[in-house]
Amino acid sequence: MANVALRIDGRAVSVPSGTTVMDAARELGIEIPALCHDKSLPVASACRLCIVEVGGSSKLQTSCSLLARDGMDIRTGTDRIVRYRRSILQFLLDSHPNDCLTCDKAGECLLQKYAWQYGVAFREHDGVRRPEHVDLSSPYIVKDDSKCILCGKCVRVCYQVEEERQVLAFAGRGYGTRIVADDDLTLEASKCVSCNRCVSVCPVGALTDRRAARKGRTWDLAKEVKHCRVCDYGCSFEVLKKNGKAVAVRALPPGPGRPLCLKGRLTTELLNVPEPDAPYRKLGGKFQKASWAKVLGLQKLLDKLNEADAKPEK
Repeated sequence: MANVALRIDGRAVSVPSGTTVMDAARELGIEIPALCHDKSLPVASACRLCIVEVGGSSKLQTSCSLLARDGMDIRTGTDRIVRYRRSILQFLLDSHPNDCLTCDKAGECLLQKYAWQYGVAFREHDGVRRPEHVDLSSPYIVKDDSKCILCGKCVRVCYQVEEERQVLAFAGRGYGTRIVADDDLTLEASKCVSCNRCVSVCPVGALTDRRAARKGRTWDLAKEVKHCRVCDYGCSFEVLKKNGKAVAVRALPPGPGRPLCLKGRLTTELLNVPEPDAPYRKLGGKFQKASWAKVLGLQKLLDKLNEADAKPEK
């Protein structure tokens, strides 16, 4: 594949044809902020934070969708760009609950990171705020619509797996737009399989891992990556450790060919966390506390093993 040569913030770079400006900038160690972008997901250009200036054009363009071309002269942090990014962040914060002190996503939230980076803060105003709407029906996922920034990453990652997991979607219009499960059902009543793909890519605290909640602040936790051994996909999970003791497991973003599943996550948790929380399984649209053997689908095997062991030797 032929290369294209361009300049970004005055520095020359050569990248394969078809590379986006955002990825070309990354080659130079330049991070362009983005809330909706993920290399493993279709480009959405929804958050508009990744805007850049292109020499010879007065139009700001999104670097996540703009392909690098020969001779381009890109600017990523001019006063004009910074002013636009600050406005976008301010609009998002104006609709966002001011609960960073207690939010489980604090320290890992991209909105928090960029607000600090661009000097944007919460403010009092008389306008509309996104209404509180928290779904606590699942023992595995907390869905808080008031924190959602509508980046759509959860919808796109949910849609990547076969039909049974295409649960999340946009619903409503305008400021009333929000993410819903199936026909606006709770996560418990919907066909959500609790794989936590959506949680793993959410850039804010709108979707969080309920089993990892309140187990420790991110800056107090050591993290160790473990690969699931339930099947050949080998999905990645993160074991969270506090004071040297494993306290929870979180799903890491799904890579190509790694779909993530609840069985893999719970197996990783059982093998690595000394005192895991009780597991649940969904039966008839209701979560029920169950034994580990039942949740992991091992009950019949255990019964057979016990039956075999109980037989007198011939």
